[in-house]
Amino acid sequence: MRRRAEGLGWWQVGICFVIAVYYAAVIAWAARYTVFSFDQTWGADPERFFFDEFLQAGEVQVTADVVPGVLVPLLLVWLAVLVIMALGVQRGIGATSVVFIPVLVLAFAALVVQALLLPGAAAGLDALFTPDWSALASASVWAAAFGQIFFSLSIGFGIMITYASYVGRREDMTGSGLVVGFSNSGFELLAGIGVFAALGFMAQANGVAVGEVAGDGIGLAFVAFPAIISEAPAGALLGVLFFGSLVIAGITSLVSVLEVVISAVRDKLDAGRLTATLAVGVPAALISLILFSTTSGIHVLDVVDHFVNQYGILVVALVSMVIVAWVIRDLTGLGNHLNVHGRPRVGTGWRVLTSVVAPVALTVVLVFALRDDLSAPYGGLPGVAVAELRVAPGGGPAADRLRHRPAAVARRDPPGRAAAWFGPGCPAPGPPGGRPPSRAGLGDRARRGRTAMSTSAIVMMVIAMIVIWGGLGLAIASLVRHGAVEDRGEEARTDR
Repeated sequence: MRRRAEGLGWWQVGICFVIAVYYAAVIAWAARYTVFSFDQTWGADPERFFFDEFLQAGEVQVTADVVPGVLVPLLLVWLAVLVIMALGVQRGIGATSVVFIPVLVLAFAALVVQALLLPGAAAGLDALFTPDWSALASASVWAAAFGQIFFSLSIGFGIMITYASYVGRREDMTGSGLVVGFSNSGFELLAGIGVFAALGFMAQANGVAVGEVAGDGIGLAFVAFPAIISEAPAGALLGVLFFGSLVIAGITSLVSVLEVVISAVRDKLDAGRLTATLAVGVPAALISLILFSTTSGIHVLDVVDHFVNQYGILVVALVSMVIVAWVIRDLTGLGNHLNVHGRPRVGTGWRVLTSVVAPVALTVVLVFALRDDLSAPYGGLPGVAVAELRVAPGGGPAADRLRHRPAAVARRDPPGRAAAWFGPGCPAPGPPGGRPPSRAGLGDRARRGRTAMSTSAIVMMVIAMIVIWGGLGLAIASLVRHGAVEDRGEEARTDR
């Protein structure tokens, strides 16, 4: 819009580069766990296996001790992604999405059906659709929610801008945006139903609340879920579907993040696709392998993810809205551009939301979140540990808290993704003491303790389904109808 605002674009490019560096590690872990699912390699104690045997996590400090079990899959992930990026938008990204997205939908649909058939599934759904309204008073919850939806919808770090540059000038961007938003939320709702149904199985089997077996992020994906897989009927199938879905979703997301950086380099330097891919991908892969294939990888990932997600994405989104609305003052022109071919039309309400409501809300959330981080350093780590990732020899209480509350990295989802699986603010996995409950007879106890959903939870679930999936249907219908009108108008102009 203005050449002087170019720095905003490069800020978002930098965020994408950092995200790509650590995001590949989570995909590598999920790839290994897809294989582990066949024979439940994690055994009776998934938490000890994940931290001690698989990641070999040591003290909270940066080390150069390589973990071969992480290095090899991480290297393979980067090789696969760089090949996709080198092939280009149509042969690489487009072809991959055509295959991966339908496979992801089918695999996760099968996972949800399998989870809903588990004894105790109703208890999990009851927990999912029974909101804790008091949590709305927490700034950290709002910050995490903003960060989650911004990441999930690829807002604030250039992905939507990059992909928009590939569409035609007559594209209905407003309608397409509504379809993307409702599709994302619809898939997240489906994901939440599947995952919480599985958590309900484990919670009921152990006679505890769902919150006591639910972890956030990595704790849920790589500790709580393996424990469920070990006892669930057809557990191997459940595990392959779950972790396989994570791999597919992660690769499509990593591809979209890297495309922002590669496109920026190509446009700025007038470089070819292969040259730009190597210029961006090789350094990113090397940094990723150096930092996240070591025994300190989980600790580095935890801190970097928190601050990039909590501040990097939200701050650049806030600054972008303020500059466009109040410095450049071209929000009306942007709305008029959207209205040329877009339906429904954006007007005063959209301008007020973009220029006032959203910036004010983000400012308040960021101020309170920063206050919380300054008053109690992230993860219970002392300030110097956040800066240097070091604590006293032996780790101590801070290391223990980090160990049982790793970052919610896997909530990053590509379009249609797994974001709802990893909600903010959940307790650590397992009962007090940090170890998973005994596996003996979990399935039998879950079957004996079968419960039904409460009426209020059923009502909330129905409302959510109607709003999200009904909205998706209306958005698609509007997009198709408007597209048909545009096509007829184009034919009439051609005939004249």
